[in-house]
Amino acid sequence: MAEVTESAIRKVLETVIDPASGAGVAASGLLGGIAIRGGHVAVTLNVDPTRGTALEPLRQACEQAVRAMPGVLSATAVMTAERAAPPPPAPPGHSHGHSHGPAAKTTGGGGRIDVPGVKHIIAVASGKGGVGKSTTAVNLALGLAANGVATGLLDADIYGPSMPRMLGVTEKPESLDGKMLKPIERYGLRTMSIGYIVNEDTPMIWRGPMVSSALEQMLRDVQWGELDVLVVDMPPGTGDAQLTLAQRVALAGAVIVSTPQDIALVDARKGLNMFRKVAVPVLGIVENMSYFLCPKCGERSEIFGHGGAREEAEKLGVPFLGEVPLHLDIRTTSDSGRPIVIDQPDSPHTQVYKNIAGRVWKQLSANQRGARKAPTIVVR
Repeated sequence: MAEVTESAIRKVLETVIDPASGAGVAASGLLGGIAIRGGHVAVTLNVDPTRGTALEPLRQACEQAVRAMPGVLSATAVMTAERAAPPPPAPPGHSHGHSHGPAAKTTGGGGRIDVPGVKHIIAVASGKGGVGKSTTAVNLALGLAANGVATGLLDADIYGPSMPRMLGVTEKPESLDGKMLKPIERYGLRTMSIGYIVNEDTPMIWRGPMVSSALEQMLRDVQWGELDVLVVDMPPGTGDAQLTLAQRVALAGAVIVSTPQDIALVDARKGLNMFRKVAVPVLGIVENMSYFLCPKCGERSEIFGHGGAREEAEKLGVPFLGEVPLHLDIRTTSDSGRPIVIDQPDSPHTQVYKNIAGRVWKQLSANQRGARKAPTIVVR
């Protein structure tokens, strides 16, 4: 197979002419970035949002030109906009912003993201990093699957994807038509992560619109099939990815993960209030690292305090979903690519995750009243 290089792609894209400037895509300043992995190519085009519709043929032409190159297995191009008016003329190859994925619209507008076949989409979120959110998301999804619920798992943490390591995924997703990706199946879950496409040691130096566009692609352009629940492991905080999901997807609910100490609870409260403000039901709070059980003597130590998340849930009037202990096996099984729900299906820790999954599914089943409309966020 011929090697696909960035310089070769740039050369091909120069044959695609911007009708406004009469120059090639790179020379006109439209080319934002190029990502290559194993024959799969993603191209970003930085455009004035007022030209978005008019430039759709150019976007398609870029895809077709790259797809025709020797060694290219699939090619996608996306338009993104970070400005409301055209910038001053840029030097050839200058990049004003970035995006990723095959969406046909600029991120400046933003219609609803529909995921056909998926009954419920839930977000697993935290106000800060380091609280074990991804471990909770993976084992929650596996707990749902173990309870007989058809489940998918989307790793939406663009800057720090963890699913490839936690699920032991080394292969790349396939695309049979060059447009839709097939999710990678692990342990009964249909999964997708930006980490499946980009090398583990590649830094994700992306601006907000590129993150949002990548998230859109992994929701809209993946063949999820028929699922009862799609669990979305959100990045920590309340940034672009969370707002994109909350604003443009009919979320069935959010699960907030926190540790017991006060500083984590303050941040968890921010995340919870964000979902409330955009009318996303909060399914409950999980207290992770709730206590430490010594593997040798069985003595219980409340290293980070205990019960803070339960008390916070009571104050805020949301369900408390359960306590997950700080235990070496939970960490080592996740690091090995076999999460504890799979590696130790009869362990008490697995039962904790299954119980949490059962409570989440019970709420989803009770709350189902048809599709919830995606709210509109107005910034004043």
